[in-house]
Amino acid sequence: MSPMRFIILAVAALAAVIAAILVRNLAGQTGPANQTTETVEVIKEVEVSQTKVLVARHDLIIGSLLTPDDLAWSDWPERSVNPNFFTQESHPEAIEEITGSVVRAALYSEEPVLPMKIVQKGETGFMAALLRPGMRAATVEISPELASAGFILPDDRVDVILTYQVEVVTKREVQERTLTKTIMENARVLAIDQTFGEVDGVPAMTGSTATLELNQQQAELMALAASMGQISLTLRSVADADWNDGEVKAQTDMLESLESGGNEVTIFRNGSSVGGGA
Repeated sequence: MSPMRFIILAVAALAAVIAAILVRNLAGQTGPANQTTETVEVIKEVEVSQTKVLVARHDLIIGSLLTPDDLAWSDWPERSVNPNFFTQESHPEAIEEITGSVVRAALYSEEPVLPMKIVQKGETGFMAALLRPGMRAATVEISPELASAGFILPDDRVDVILTYQVEVVTKREVQERTLTKTIMENARVLAIDQTFGEVDGVPAMTGSTATLELNQQQAELMALAASMGQISLTLRSVADADWNDGEVKAQTDMLESLESGGNEVTIFRNGSSVGGGA
């Protein structure tokens, strides 16, 4: 055998031995083929701090008069609480305090109540917020005995009665007559100048003025009627609130006749009227 061939065989044998050693070492490091390493992920449950916030129970349109049934306390993430929110911690009596306020901007169900979205009693603009679009607030003087003995309260529905005097000449006699007419029906009471009093020993609310929700022409009729005679209010049943689709029915065609009715003399000759009118 030639020296060169011997060297080649020796190198090949050495390489085979080295390869066998490497394979054995690698097998020992990896361990059993079926061995697996499990990774366990621990999920930590993070508690979110919450606080009670005053929200609307349901959708509320502009002009709604808030009642306790319109409001509720709801859980709210503490980190998301706006400083303007009413919270149970800072305003525990908020429902009672806000009841009777008027919605200035629409509120949606579960939406937190913000001060800038409501007008509370006593605040500037409360009456304007209470009025429906196109309506006016007309105030008239009343007395307890002419206003259902003082039991009329805001948001009640009333009829307005005018009592006034006319003079009638018959056969050279001048007679005074008292006429009474219902000039408005189903008017909504916005406010009443209230003081505490008693009616037959029973505590009641009395007032010297009443403010009604009327349109412009109805307000003119009210102003004219108040200058002609005495205004009385009669309380309507709550079941009649939707009568005439909830709108006021007014004798606005009486505006011209009422304007002259308090000053004009009606003269009768031979049983027939010859001038004027009552």
